[in-house]
Amino acid sequence: METISWDDFSKVELRVGRIVDARVFVEARKPAYVLQVDFGVEIGIRKSSAQITRLYSPEELVGKLVVGVVNFPNKQIGPLMSECLVTGFHDENGDVALCVPDKPVPAGAKLA
Repeated sequence: METISWDDFSKVELRVGRIVDARVFVEARKPAYVLQVDFGVEIGIRKSSAQITRLYSPEELVGKLVVGVVNFPNKQIGPLMSECLVTGFHDENGDVALCVPDKPVPAGAKLA
């Protein structure tokens, strides 16, 4: 594992956002959702593609707090321009479980 400096880590903007919309990403090569995530007044709503269809339904995602990287450059994923990276962890089956705060925090809050 490569080590990084504190300065490297501090450049990554990890923020809390609330999923306000989740839809099946029909055009995706692998099963995925298109998420609209509200990161608060300063950042606003950002789109992301997330391959989390095995553990979550669109209905249960709406309203959920998630942790996302908001300062990566936009990335074209098929017809979607992804504007953030929603974070998660692979479970023992290789499915992605979302990284979420365990207590309510405001949208846009930065990882401390």
